Amino acid sequence: MKIFRGLHHPGVAPACALTIGNFDGVHRGHQAMVALLMGEAQQRGLPGCALTFEPHPRDYFARVHQRPELAPARIGTLRDKLAQLAACGVDQTVVLPFNERLARLTAQEFIDQVLVAGLGARYVLVGDDFRFGSQRAGDYALLDAAGRQQGFEVARMNSYELHGERVSSTAVRQALAAGDMDEAARLLGRPYAISGHVVHGRKLGRALGQSAASGPHQDGFRTLNLRFSHWKSAASGIFAVLVHGLDDEPLPGVANLGVRPSLDPGDVNGGRVLLETHCLTWPAHLGPEGAYGKIIRVELLHKLHDERKYESLDALTAGIARDCAEARAFFAAAPSATHAETRRQTTRDRI
Repeated sequence: MKIFRGLHHPGVAPACALTIGNFDGVHRGHQAMVALLMGEAQQRGLPGCALTFEPHPRDYFARVHQRPELAPARIGTLRDKLAQLAACGVDQTVVLPFNERLARLTAQEFIDQVLVAGLGARYVLVGDDFRFGSQRAGDYALLDAAGRQQGFEVARMNSYELHGERVSSTAVRQALAAGDMDEAARLLGRPYAISGHVVHGRKLGRALGQSAASGPHQDGFRTLNLRFSHWKSAASGIFAVLVHGLDDEPLPGVANLGVRPSLDPGDVNGGRVLLETHCLTWPAHLGPEGAYGKIIRVELLHKLHDERKYESLDALTAGIARDCAEARAFFAAAPSATHAETRRQTTRDRI
C-alpha cells in the first residue's frame, strides 16, 4: 500500500475509487466498507484509496476550544491504522492533516479541492452517518448531487451490525474502557493490539527484581517500551499479552498501558502514555539489548486490573510479581486457543 501525507504528491493515482473516514481501530465495519470499495474499484479498473485525517477532527476542535474532554480516546496509533488498511487490501491511503485550513472548507470546497482536484475521485463510498465540510454541513444528499454534476459516482453503505448491534469505533472504545477484551476483539475481528518500535526507558525494571520484598528475580523485570502516540488511550491498565516480532512464536507477557502512576512524572518518557511489556520468557538470542529498535506488535488479551499507585519500589516489585503470576495462570488456562487465534497475524507490516 502506498501512503501519502497530504495531496498533490507525484505518486498519487490520477483517478481512484475512494472511501473517507477516521478509521480509528479499523474495526469490522471499516473492514466491510473497504471490502466493498475494493470490489467496486476492481470493476472500474481503479485503485482503491482511503482518505483519513490526522489528528482526529475532534482532537483538533478539542484543542481549539481548550476542551480536552471533547477529544475521543484513541483506539490505535496511526501506524496501526495504516497497517490494518494495508491488510484490508487498500492500494493507497492519503493522510490529510486536519488543521484550520481544512476545517474552514465548505462542503462544496471540500468536494472541489479534495475529492475532485486532489484525488480524482471517480467513485466515492461513505457511511450512512457521513458528514463533511465546515460545521459538518455536507451530507450524503449534497455529495450525491455534486457527483451527478461533476462526474463521479456516490454510494452509501449502511451500518455494519453484529447480532443487531452497530459496530462502531465508539463501541470499541466502550469495550476497551470496560476492560472487556473479548468484546473488543469481537468488534475488531482480531485481538486488540498496539505496535511500534521498542524504545529506551529508565531501565528500572532490571533492578526491581532484586527487591527483598518479593524475592529475587535473576533478570529483574526487563520491559519492552512502546510509546502510544496519543495522550488519551482507549484502554489502560495491566494486561496479559502476546508479543509478536521478537521470536518465531509469540511470547507471553504482562503489560502496563498508561502513565505509570508509581513513577516520577518527570521520567525519561515525559509522562506520556506508554505500553511497557515484560515477557514471561526471553529469547536468549536477543541478549539484554537485542530488542531495541525492533518493531513489535503487542496483543492485549486479558485485563488483570487497572493501574495502581505503589508507595515504594518494594511494593511495586511485589505487585509486578503478582501480575506475572496471574498472567501465567491466564495462559495456562487456555494456551492453545490463545495462540491459535493470534497466529494468523504477523509483523509483516513495516510501516
